Parts: sequence; C-alpha cells; structure tokens
Amino acid sequence: MSGAAAITGLALSKERSYARSYAANEKLNIGVVGVANQGAYDLGNVTSQNIVALCDVNDDYLRAAASKLPNPKTFNDFRKMLELKEIEAVVCATPDHMHATVTSLALVTGRHVYCEKPLCHNVWEVRQIRELTKKHKRVTQMGTQIHAGSNYRRVVELIKSGAIGAVKEVHVWCGGGYQGKEGMAPAMDIPSNLHWDLWLGPAKERAYNKCYVPFWWRGWWAFGQGTLGDLACHHMDLSHWALDLREPLTVEAEGPPVDVEGTPDWLIIKYKYPARGEQPPVSLTWYNGDKRPHYFAEGKLPAWGNGTLFVGEKGMLIADYDRRVLLPEENFIGFEAPTPFIPDSIGHHKEWFEACKTHGHTTCNFDYSGALTEAVLLGNVAYRSGHKIEWDARHLKCKGVPEADHYLREERRKGWEWVNG
Repeated sequence: MSGAAAITGLALSKERSYARSYAANEKLNIGVVGVANQGAYDLGNVTSQNIVALCDVNDDYLRAAASKLPNPKTFNDFRKMLELKEIEAVVCATPDHMHATVTSLALVTGRHVYCEKPLCHNVWEVRQIRELTKKHKRVTQMGTQIHAGSNYRRVVELIKSGAIGAVKEVHVWCGGGYQGKEGMAPAMDIPSNLHWDLWLGPAKERAYNKCYVPFWWRGWWAFGQGTLGDLACHHMDLSHWALDLREPLTVEAEGPPVDVEGTPDWLIIKYKYPARGEQPPVSLTWYNGDKRPHYFAEGKLPAWGNGTLFVGEKGMLIADYDRRVLLPEENFIGFEAPTPFIPDSIGHHKEWFEACKTHGHTTCNFDYSGALTEAVLLGNVAYRSGHKIEWDARHLKCKGVPEADHYLREERRKGWEWVNG
C-alpha cells in the first residue's frame, strides 16, 4: 500500500471519536512517534499514562525505549501504529519535516495530539493543521515547554499590568546557528538499524549521510528551519503571549547569502504587528548567531546570552527563561509587582493529557501555537525569497511576491501526498 493510500484508508474508514468520559485516575492510551533525544524527554513526561505503542525509524532507539515500559507494541511506520484502535492520543517528536504528516493523520483519525515545535515545516501545513484541529475538535498542545514555567507567567503579568507602559518595540535574541550545505553530504551506506525511506517521509528523496541523522538535520531546509525554526517558538512565545500578537503585517530579513540547501548561521528578522484593541502596533526583531540589539553596544543591557527585551513608554523589561529585570533599575526601586493572576501550570505535558480526559483547555493549543509558528516560519520565507513580505494571512499570500509561494508550501514526495479528512 502506498503512503497516500494508507493515509486515505485510515482517514476515511477509521475515524472515531474519543470524547468519552474517564473515571478518576483512569489513564489515557497514548502512542508516541519518535522516542529518542527530544522524543525520550516527551515520552518520559507522559509515562504516567498508558503507553500502548511506540514508533521510531531507528530500531535501536525503539528497542531501548520499549525495554523501559511494560509491553508496548512497536512500529517503524507511524501509519501502521495508528491502525491500533486503542490509541486515543499521539505524541509527535519527529524531525520538523514529519510533524504535519504525523499530526494530520492523528487528527483525522480522531486522536488528540501533542506535537513538538515548530508545529509544522511550512506555513501552509500549519494552516491545514489549525483547520483540522477545529474540524475534529481534538485537544492539542505544541511542545514549547518553557510556556509552563513560572518566570514567563510573571513577565506576562508585568507587561499586561502596565509596569513599563505601552510596548511598541520588542527584541528577541539567541546564540548559535545551524548550517548545512549539500556539498557536505555525499552518499553513505545506510545503517542497518535505520529505515531511511521512512525517515525521509514527504521530503524529496536524497542519499543518506550521517550529518542529517540524528541531530544536524535542522541545518538543511529539506528537514528543518535552522535556528529560527528551532528556538523562536520558545523565545517569541513570550512576546506573543504578553502582547496578544498573532499575524504580522510585514516581515523582512537580513542574513548571509541564501544557500539552496543549508540554513544560515545568523539572521535578523523584522516583524511589524498591527494594533490590538488599545495596544499600539509593535515592531519585533529577532536575532540569532552573533547578532544582538543595539542596546547591548550602548551598555543598556546585562550580558545575557538569550533573551527578550520589551521597550515600553515607562521603561524596559529584559527576560529569559528564568530571569526578569525592569530597566533602568534605579527607576524601579521600590516597585511592587502585581499579585500573580496567571495560575501556575500543572506541567506542560500533564496539562495536555489531563485536558484530553476532561475535554479541557491547553495554553499552547494549535490555534495559539499555530499563529506563533506561522509568524516564525515567515521569517525564513522573507529571507529565502529575498523580499520584504506584506502578509495576507487570510489568503496565505505574500502580496506581490509570487516567488515566495514556493517557500510557503513545499512539494511532497510521491506516496506522501497531503490528505485532508
């Protein structure tokens, strides 16, 4: 059976509702796709539930993960795994290029989904996943685990309570960069424990090389979205949450010359967002590699490696995952933070699987995290197309830049065609 036929068969013949009631302490039946590295972390955070199935294209990873659980069924092909009727929810921790393929099939067959960030590999896929989530009314969560931390909550409270006044400017930065080039990846023998064709999935066929698997795939456009795709969903999450940001109006990018195959080692992305109610328009600038906001050179900021800077009418707020400081500090001597009003999280993964059982709400559901992911990925669309983008979010179009369409929606390999359901 071809990939498309397998997907169609499941989508049309086996859709079912899991909106059942759960007794106290009853466990959710979960299947996990991708069980090593980040997948191992995700798996470890849901083992309080009933892990009925594991799937991985690496036999060694699959065997090691299965050995730590009572008696899970194991698969190399997630499509085969989803034929198991008992699976009620799916965790997807694959490389980026497989996110939408796994998630879409899980949704159209009635499963709840936890998917790692970025939600999808391109903007068009994100929008399809958002629509499928609405249609099938599943409980979803994207893996931006820092969203559950207390520091982000306190920062959001400070911004929303007006501690630094109206915010019109935000800067977000992180170090590091993924970079890959086709010339670095000649054909190599496929390891006997790796199912390379399944690892490729919808990506264009190419020879195996160890530089792709298991980690550095993020440096190739075919599989990842570079540092922006890897980390911006974590760091831009804070500003999207605090300022109620959704779709940007314009996006423009600065970076090294575009490589057809490999992602860049640095980028500067400038986003413009519209006013939201009484909140003014916002400019948000992303930096990675060795690039930083001008405030560092001016000596106005502490030497933090990663962070977010909110610039308000009354002052500034700098934050990272664990710290937050109001600036200039002498202006906030004696300042009293608002009484916390955002409840603490019960845990990012637990929030999801408990909501699956209670038909509840998650904070990084695919509507919120989908809008965030679309904005993040548009940064790479602007960079790769070489144009400033005026974004038509409703129609998924970059106005007047038809060459950007190629980066908004990518061609899928034969046998892995997209199937809506």
